[in-house]
Amino acid sequence: MYPDRAARITERRDFLRAREAPRSAKPSVVIQMLARKDDSDGPTRAGFTATKKIGNAVARNRAKRRLRAAARLLLPLHGQPGTDYVFIARAQTGARSWPALLDDVKAALISLARRERGPTGGSRNPTPSKP
Repeated sequence: MYPDRAARITERRDFLRAREAPRSAKPSVVIQMLARKDDSDGPTRAGFTATKKIGNAVARNRAKRRLRAAARLLLPLHGQPGTDYVFIARAQTGARSWPALLDDVKAALISLARRERGPTGGSRNPTPSKP
C-alpha cells in the first residue's frame, strides 16, 4: 500500500456501521464519520459509494473516482486516526468544479472533526486531571 493512501473500507458491514454515525452533507458529497473503538490508533479508512440515482455506471464511477482523489489529498490533513469515513456521491459530484468539490470535502471533514471534539475544542470525554 502507498504511504499517502488511506486504508479502504470494502466490507458491507463497515458501511452499515457507519450509516448510523454522524454525517455532514454538502452540495457535492455526504461524509459519514465513525471512530473505531477497537483500533483507535489505527489508520484512517475511507469507503466510497454512489447510488443509481447518480446515473449510469460511467457517471457513478466518475463520481467515486473524483471522491477518491479528493480523499487522497484531504484525509491526511483533516482525517483522524482510527476513524472510518464513508464518502457518498451526490448528483453534483461528477459535474462540480474541482476546487468546489475540494472545498465541499474539506468543509465536511472539518465540520465532522469539530462535532467529534465538541464545542470546547477538546475531546468529548476528557479524562479528569489528578490533583
